[in-house]
Amino acid sequence: MRISLQPAYILHSRPYRESSLLLEAMGREHGRIGLVARGARGARSRWKNMLQPFRPLLLSWTQRGELGTLTGADQVASPPALAGEPLFCGLYANELMIRFLQRSDPHPGLFDYYQKLLTQLTIGDELQPLLRIFEKQLLESAGFGMQLEHEHGSERPISANAWYLYVPESGPIRHERGRGQDEKLVSGSALLALKSGQIEEANLKELKQLMRRLIRNHLGGKPIASQSLFS
Repeated sequence: MRISLQPAYILHSRPYRESSLLLEAMGREHGRIGLVARGARGARSRWKNMLQPFRPLLLSWTQRGELGTLTGADQVASPPALAGEPLFCGLYANELMIRFLQRSDPHPGLFDYYQKLLTQLTIGDELQPLLRIFEKQLLESAGFGMQLEHEHGSERPISANAWYLYVPESGPIRHERGRGQDEKLVSGSALLALKSGQIEEANLKELKQLMRRLIRNHLGGKPIASQSLFS
């Protein structure tokens, strides 16, 4: 099968054999893709220094089995100027997509949000709200969508003034503070803010803790390497 000129981003690359690269890419119409870029590290490679994260590309490849073979790559715009914490955020988003998404499973909505995220990381927007919304979108794409409208097991809407224990396999369960597990509780106002995408400063700490617990749970407790960059 031949695929031509598909919008994509490189998520990760590593050396392969003497002069090639193994790539993990994210395509808008094809989802996560594993590719071999033959000779890409060679001195005369037409792709030298192009196959890097965050660069908007049009990729072409042939597909046989799980790994495809890269046949073409064109950069369609300048890459975002990411440095410092915005760069760490981008690497974190890339790692999450590799860890959560199955190959050849399209997620055009997530691709579009990722593209938007890279732009927002360069223009000085608050980083933490951007990451929380991206995490929510990613979990939904991976089949772990969050319940942010009703309490678990009922049609009772989430109340901004209540507190909840968010159980990964179930959803939010109303819980009184002072009865244990207070460190795991999240306010209804924070859950509603995450649902709307309008996250306030007061919600950031509890939402960060919530999303870390959910992501750790869905990954079976395995650490996320890029999180160490923030410390």
